[in-house]
Amino acid sequence: MAKPNKKGPVKTVQIGCLQCKTPLFKYRKGGKGTLVKCFKERIVEDHTATPCRCPGCGQEFARETLIRGVPAFKMIGGKVHMK
Repeated sequence: MAKPNKKGPVKTVQIGCLQCKTPLFKYRKGGKGTLVKCFKERIVEDHTATPCRCPGCGQEFARETLIRGVPAFKMIGGKVHMK
């Protein structure tokens, strides 16, 4: 499988917790689909203290994994929103 593009997209989105509305990431997202995964190298700003846990309410919103050999967060459905 091919690795994700190193340069990455230029469009950034804000990712926040759906339950408490706390901002989690500022992320360079490619495409116009839903947010399924976040490659760690594309995260511009990280507002979380511990990985995959919301700093506001403490719920787990993602799982750490390797996608195509690159470290990423696999999002849990219905836990995050993006704008």
